[in-house]
Amino acid sequence: MIALLVKKLTFVIPGKDRFGYVEASKMNRINCLKAREMKSQAQPHFVQLESGFKRVFERYPALLAYGFRPFFLLAGIHAALAIPLWIAVLHGFDLPRGYLPAPVWHAHEMLYGFVAAALAGFLLTAVPSWTNRRGYAGAPLAGLVLLWFCGRVAMTLPLGLPPLWAAVIDLAFLPLLALTILPALLRSGNRRNLVFILLLGLLFFANLQFHYNGANSVGPLLLGLNAMLFLLTVLGGRLVPAFTSAGLKQLGIDARIRRFQPLDRAALAAVIGVLLVDLVVPESFYAALMAALAALLLAVQLSQWQGHRSLRMPILWVLHVAYGWLPICLALKAAVLFGAPLPATSALHALTAGAMATMIMAIMSRAALGHTGRALVAPNAVVAAYLLLTLAAVIRVFAPIVIPSAAAIWPTIAALFWCLAFILFVLVYAPILCRPRLDGRPG
Repeated sequence: MIALLVKKLTFVIPGKDRFGYVEASKMNRINCLKAREMKSQAQPHFVQLESGFKRVFERYPALLAYGFRPFFLLAGIHAALAIPLWIAVLHGFDLPRGYLPAPVWHAHEMLYGFVAAALAGFLLTAVPSWTNRRGYAGAPLAGLVLLWFCGRVAMTLPLGLPPLWAAVIDLAFLPLLALTILPALLRSGNRRNLVFILLLGLLFFANLQFHYNGANSVGPLLLGLNAMLFLLTVLGGRLVPAFTSAGLKQLGIDARIRRFQPLDRAALAAVIGVLLVDLVVPESFYAALMAALAALLLAVQLSQWQGHRSLRMPILWVLHVAYGWLPICLALKAAVLFGAPLPATSALHALTAGAMATMIMAIMSRAALGHTGRALVAPNAVVAAYLLLTLAAVIRVFAPIVIPSAAAIWPTIAALFWCLAFILFVLVYAPILCRPRLDGRPG
């Protein structure tokens, strides 16, 4: 069963053709030819679709014109605000907050505030591209945004809500997001990307368990973090080599990205093994062994993607940096479980502050440019944000290991660089996300 799942999730994607369809293996190329023929036969339908799209955009502001716009902006704002609040509490400031203990609130909101917003923006933008349907815009999109925002308010502010009510508000967002994108995936026969529905289900179940257990421990959230580890492996395995190949061609570098299918499948299978072992025998010798194996396979996989050739394109190398945090995270986890004298949270922050945050910023900064009719060139301020975010993750993960005597100050220093990175992101992308496309097209 695992082998079948891995086979479905791993495939070669060197780029997209001029029709917008992904070119992959021979079978995918055959599918592309069929899709082109169907598209040419259904051209009147696409004309009607675009005219209907324009009518939607004329009634709503640009911020609600496509799924990535409000959610990417909210993810950036949330990241820039939530971490300073957490650091303020760490330094003894008595800030008004909801019923969650401060460390638990920090962990929960990073996953179900920041990450959930970025994931929603990605899925609400990718699914229309995968299924050739109209994008999510207008009132339905505004409803999802409002629900996400209400969840953040319910979990953060001292509103006096009973915990059950706060839990219901917080839990509602992910199922509604799944129900929003599921019909398009089913109607188009896009079975391969149903894996994202599974991911949303795992995140929801982890949050449900968190609230059911009293919302006073981060333990139940580990399932959600493992779900994100799985997502980053799948998504990175698709996007990093594809975007690198296209970017190197743009630079005039004739470099073929080698994809060794048995290695890709073995790496994904090892990550699935990490998840399963953590469910059955967590923090055991077997968990350490599986994490070490997954780290090795992911590192070898990444080495095949010629990231060193992408240094002239920051919007490319940041993807390699993000994916590179995955083997680091798993190696640290294995080392801790094997008994190495490392901080217990080092692997956790390599995953969250390293892989998750960097991949989120990399994808948001790229998609926001491409889907608003702009060239895929990161502005200088965003390149600075990439560097600041990477520095924040390095400090948060490795500084307590190298200089443990100053362990108390490293979270604050890392938080400073983190906040500067996301402030720069918001300052650059807020005008882009709130204004219409440069080419006048809907979206």
